[in-house]
Amino acid sequence: MAVRHLRAATRASALARWQTDHVAALLAAHGVGVEAVPITTTADRRLEVPIWAMGGKGAFVAEVRAAVLDGRADIAVHSAKDLPAVLHEGLVLAAVPARADPRDVLVGARLDELAPGATVATGSARRRVQLAWRRPDLTFAGLRGNIATRLSRVPAGGAVVVAAAALERLGIDLGSRPVEVLDPTVMLPQVGQGALAVECRADDDRLRDLLAHIEHPPSRWAVDAERAFLAELGGDCDLPAAAHARAGADGALELDALLGSLDGHVLLRHRCAGSGPDLGRRAARFLLDDAGGRSLPGP
Repeated sequence: MAVRHLRAATRASALARWQTDHVAALLAAHGVGVEAVPITTTADRRLEVPIWAMGGKGAFVAEVRAAVLDGRADIAVHSAKDLPAVLHEGLVLAAVPARADPRDVLVGARLDELAPGATVATGSARRRVQLAWRRPDLTFAGLRGNIATRLSRVPAGGAVVVAAAALERLGIDLGSRPVEVLDPTVMLPQVGQGALAVECRADDDRLRDLLAHIEHPPSRWAVDAERAFLAELGGDCDLPAAAHARAGADGALELDALLGSLDGHVLLRHRCAGSGPDLGRRAARFLLDDAGGRSLPGP
């Protein structure tokens, strides 16, 4: 018997609800209704605490996943960039729909137009070290909150960094504000950025088969390779890292990967081609073993 109604656990933010509504629309095309189960996570409530102090990537997903594991929801809808590299026991990444723009956007000024010493607000070490590599004169300030909050806190004479996909999905009109979409050669995206991830219980074969209908294979191949890169770096790697894979219709992948020092003085980059998650693992081993990544100072 086909599944006709699903409960989807999701963070309660406007962006997370958009993402869940989007998954619901994809499933509606296959005769499936979706009811959102909003979860306000501890990470969403404690905006004054840096994400790394709350456990890093898992801070945004643990309570959403718990709703699936304890039966309050059938699926969980996440931003793929929020998922830890290793999946939770009992859950499976059942679908990755078509990916949106993975790039980052500088709002407030273009990078080459920022005055010496100008402030860029971002809570991401990945973003900070890549900007510092190109502009070591810049000053950085921490910033957390939803997209509206971040856009309201552009420093005087400075800029904030946000994800292009978030602006697009929420339909935010930046008006006459200076904006620069950062090419991946300037700012390599976070693993999974721009992609959605739909999880369900690993033992629910019927639901896994249903969710396969909304899978976008090229997006899945790219995200799997990027996540394998992160997993190979190791769960205890606290250094800034990034990876962006591009997939062809035949499964061929090209992947750019980055590992940096926290002060932005060293950025190690690698580009490789191949197929499957092993491409990401190979990129991580190259940066760690051949490019000197293991000697980079940690926090």
